[in-house]
Amino acid sequence: MSKYLNKEQIEKNTKRYTNKEQAFRALLGGIGTGNISIDGSAKLCDFEIHNHPDKKLKIPYTFFSLWSHIGDEIKAMVLEAAPEGISDKALGHPTGELIGLPRFDRCSISTQYPFYQFSLERDGYPLKVSLTAHTPFIPLNSQDSGIPGFQMKYQVENTAKQPAEVSICGTMYNDIGFTAYDGFDKLLQKGKPVNTEKAWAGLKGILFNSEELAQEDPTYGTMMLASVNQNVTVKPQWQLGGWWDGAEEFWQDFRMDGELSADVETTAAGSNIQATDIPRLVGSVAAKEIIPPGETKDFVFYFTWNFPNRYGWWPDGHADVSDTSHMKIWKNYYSTVWKDAADVMHYLTVQEKRLYRESRMFADALYSTTLDEDIIESLVSAITALRSNTCFRIGDGRFFAWEGCFDHAGSCAGTCTHVWNYAQALAFLFPELEISARETEFLEETDKEGSMAFRAKRLLDGRKWDMLPATDGQLGAIVRVYREWMLTGNDNFLRKVWEKVVLVLEFSLKYWDKDGDGVLDSQQHNTYDIEFYGINSLTNSMLYAALEAGARMADYMGEKKLARKWRKTAQKGNSKMDDELWNGEYYQQKIKDVDFYKYQYGAGCLSDQLFGQELAHICGLGYILPKEHVKKAVESIFRYNFRESLRDHESVQRAYAYQDEGGLILCSWHNGGRPKQPFVYSDEIWTGIEYQVAVHLIYEGLIPEAMKIVKTIRKRYDGKRRSPYDELECGHHYARSMAAWGLLVALSGYKFDIPNQKISFAPKVNEDNFTCFYSNGESWGVYHQERQDAGEIISEIVPLGGPNIRFW
Repeated sequence: MSKYLNKEQIEKNTKRYTNKEQAFRALLGGIGTGNISIDGSAKLCDFEIHNHPDKKLKIPYTFFSLWSHIGDEIKAMVLEAAPEGISDKALGHPTGELIGLPRFDRCSISTQYPFYQFSLERDGYPLKVSLTAHTPFIPLNSQDSGIPGFQMKYQVENTAKQPAEVSICGTMYNDIGFTAYDGFDKLLQKGKPVNTEKAWAGLKGILFNSEELAQEDPTYGTMMLASVNQNVTVKPQWQLGGWWDGAEEFWQDFRMDGELSADVETTAAGSNIQATDIPRLVGSVAAKEIIPPGETKDFVFYFTWNFPNRYGWWPDGHADVSDTSHMKIWKNYYSTVWKDAADVMHYLTVQEKRLYRESRMFADALYSTTLDEDIIESLVSAITALRSNTCFRIGDGRFFAWEGCFDHAGSCAGTCTHVWNYAQALAFLFPELEISARETEFLEETDKEGSMAFRAKRLLDGRKWDMLPATDGQLGAIVRVYREWMLTGNDNFLRKVWEKVVLVLEFSLKYWDKDGDGVLDSQQHNTYDIEFYGINSLTNSMLYAALEAGARMADYMGEKKLARKWRKTAQKGNSKMDDELWNGEYYQQKIKDVDFYKYQYGAGCLSDQLFGQELAHICGLGYILPKEHVKKAVESIFRYNFRESLRDHESVQRAYAYQDEGGLILCSWHNGGRPKQPFVYSDEIWTGIEYQVAVHLIYEGLIPEAMKIVKTIRKRYDGKRRSPYDELECGHHYARSMAAWGLLVALSGYKFDIPNQKISFAPKVNEDNFTCFYSNGESWGVYHQERQDAGEIISEIVPLGGPNIRFW
């Protein structure tokens, strides 16, 4: 461990939860692979590995259990905390949940992403049981961070005075061909599921497959469960029969000696199951160890999957599912890397030491950051969003995303530009994936006039998104081209998209600025799913950020005349906009009659009014509007839009917070002037915009105000009412919430200029002893500075990984 990877700081930043936080969910899975979650009781839940979201889907008979023999006492228990909460099912809990089996009394969780540690306790029981679950996560290595699988390592400590025989067993239901759950322990499936025992050097388990299912079918795939312990027994298939015969036979077998017998009657006498029925095909893998008094043994399991076929555009939770025209099948990128779940298993186990070491190094670097633990947890939530079903990659590696996830479908397809404008996490951690999205936007989705579709539909569906171009999305895409270039120094990327960048920026000036005065004032579609009219600072600040970014890229490309033109336009426009919109406290909308068009905001204080300036700060573009007005406006946003409590807040719109919680609303009218029909989300609270404003507050030196917003978010997402790792907007794991990564960039004062091989830091807090995680397209690691006794500040950049590690 580097001297700057501080164990004390790591421990301080580690967040802790218990099974009392019943909304807690920890996602396991890679970028674009789908995932399975673990809840606060250490129970597997939310099985979302079938190329679409599936919140609340619990596959029956899928769990881990423990057997122990200490002295004269034999115990067998499910490795979960006992259930709590409302029990109101008319038929009782179905047998597939096995609620009637013994469990542990409580569970506590600590998070050091990507590692989740669960500690299970049972009063009077002499074994201490913990579980560490993780999927490898390594910045700048999207392939190893995109493995469809995870490790479950149980550690059992024997505190008794005599040896303990201990067995841990993993059980899985073969859900290949899954189409629906009947609600009573049986899945509706295509094909004929088959479980096969597999073993190779140091590993033993079950491959879950399906016969009579075409390999092109969307439900086709494979899964594998295996252990790398030495003494492993396997029951590839539970007994088939009516009712819960298989569960009964399995539990009796396991409880007897902690081992599994593969010699099972596949059908039980007296069964009425019909040959045409799809059976419940369940298999189990058990690892057994003898643990001397005072010692600890590991029980290591892996679960992998490979479902190669996905829809690119459909299903969308907004779509008419009877319209099958969008149902084009694409290969998942991960299925081109690994041919099936056994291939994934082989890679995951053979590469285990390296994958663990590099993932652990990332966790240590992130959690050594000397920032508030709520900042770290916000960063982790942002990472979770990019590893959720929100994001995916098609066979050639190209990156796509939804805006978020509904319970069983995507929410708003096509890597929506005006939502992804806010996201920062992916760009800093895996810039090549953001570059992929920029290439799609400019090379596939921009027409010959320079109009960019704000949803990437043409490639996935064969048709361009047929709507107005989005002003903020189109202009923000230009700023993000600059960001990706500055983070990577990738000249080939810049040259590849440059002609379209010029076309897009020139189109924007002509289309939204009819009179050529450098101020956008015509119909402007935006992220609120409506059009603003007249002059507003949201879209205009985006314009001035885009013009400055464009001018800097033009300088580099040798197009000095174009750079001068764009800077002149920006200078003329931002001066006029400032004169027109500044009211002494903030920038308001200028429109003759605020009620002539629906969905305007007029004199309101818009939280997003300076979003373009926030992006300019992150990308190192400097001030694009007068500094003193910018600071005053951001201060006003906090003063007028932040609520310690929503007890008296009135909203008929969607609610993302309760009355006893706080948050930053999107717009307010403290001096009156609220339109009859303001823009449709004006009274809502979105974490992505809360983070955007918090980041901007930091840049303007208003750090206590920024931290109030962050701590209010974390209080809402504390595991009691909402999962800490599922920030909601129009869907779960909403992409806009990845704006949180800007907190790290702003607080560390991180500036990046990889084309000129320069990075620098200017911490806003803890200047005397500061450590932070950093990343760019060449390397990731830690930055550290501390003040010496003589007052001099000594600093060091320590790269820990990446394709081009260097000391800067």
